[in-house]
Amino acid sequence: MEIQKKQFAYKGKAIEELKSLDVREFAKLVRSRQRRTILRNFQKVEDFINRSKIKIERKKPIKTHQRDLVVVPEMVGWKIFIYNGNKFVPVEVTGEMLGHKFGEFAPTRARVKHGKTGVGATKGTKHKAKK
Repeated sequence: MEIQKKQFAYKGKAIEELKSLDVREFAKLVRSRQRRTILRNFQKVEDFINRSKIKIERKKPIKTHQRDLVVVPEMVGWKIFIYNGNKFVPVEVTGEMLGHKFGEFAPTRARVKHGKTGVGATKGTKHKAKK
């Protein structure tokens, strides 16, 4: 018995089908908030795709500050560096990211890492000798 890997589909369509769609046609498949964003900024999305294709041909990294762009099928498979306010975070675009915004994949706040408490931070260390 052979186990088959499940092929990715978005709203019942294969990724190859989705890549053949226009940005505005893809907007019909996403939820209302993303649809509104895509339809209002479709020119911005198409410009980003065209500029990125040129960069891919020249083997240059795709870097962007545009955290509000919605991921569309043409971007699947690309490695995009998204600015988080401090540095560019590398993100490999997958099919599960379709309809989400770039900013969701490059967090702006670092996770809190608590270390040891300092002198005077607890009652036990309050009266230690201060030389």
